[in-house]
Amino acid sequence: MKADYLKGSVLTVVASLWWGVLGVFYFKSLSFVNPIELVVHRTIWTALLLIITTFFLSKWNIFFKIINNKKLLFLLLVSGFLVMTNWLTWLYAISVDRLIDASLGYYIFPILSVFFGVIFLKEKYNRNKILSVLLVFFSIIYLIIHYQTLPWIGLTVAITFSLYGLIRKKINVDTDIGLLIETLLLSPFAIVVFYYLVEQNLNFFSFQNISISFLLLWAGPMTLIPLYLYSRGFQLVGIGAASMIFFLTPTAQFILGIFYYGETLDIHKLISFIVIWIAVSIYINELRKE
Repeated sequence: MKADYLKGSVLTVVASLWWGVLGVFYFKSLSFVNPIELVVHRTIWTALLLIITTFFLSKWNIFFKIINNKKLLFLLLVSGFLVMTNWLTWLYAISVDRLIDASLGYYIFPILSVFFGVIFLKEKYNRNKILSVLLVFFSIIYLIIHYQTLPWIGLTVAITFSLYGLIRKKINVDTDIGLLIETLLLSPFAIVVFYYLVEQNLNFFSFQNISISFLLLWAGPMTLIPLYLYSRGFQLVGIGAASMIFFLTPTAQFILGIFYYGETLDIHKLISFIVIWIAVSIYINELRKE
């Protein structure tokens, strides 16, 4: 039992740091590519890779059972568009040196998930969970009042990922099969978008750019490998420990944004982050009790 817990902890730590460090370095190296094209490649190559893994894991029976259910298919289409929007926003943030703003979204998304869970799934809550939600709202309102604009990158990342998790929790399908169906449903849209990029000569993926094209092929594995690691770790350590470990992802992104990429953190953003860190601490403390 202890060996399984240790293995699960290692897997979730590796996955979280993969998202927070390796993923940042990889996609930052491709920041000259339009984020829309990057999303196209994440969608198509992830779908192809999942077809291969589904074949080797003999999970086609689960796949066909889901696609024959119109309600599940529709919900996966919605969740697919949510995750695509999440990817696009995060990639845009990286391309314009706003990694700190993206990390804000991943700090608050678990707490927003509590809020959405209470509203849509009638999940139980207590004073500390409500306090963490209120602190997040306070930090957002503070940013809006000071900057006279919505912190739209952080909010989009948080809201799309929270709603994505909400839908996936409600339908309860295998992580990999769910993502396979999502990416397959989105692939026709991705192909149309890529065709438009080619017609406008805006694409980087081509036989003339072999080295860049090879890098873009890795968008699939870079998406899928940490997901598999985290999902397996989640199974071994449970939701509480896995959720706490996940905060390594925004922490790593926050540190890279400031100390490696030299992004600016003014006093008002710092105050907002401090409030959010307090909310996260309260949330983590509640997870430890569960």
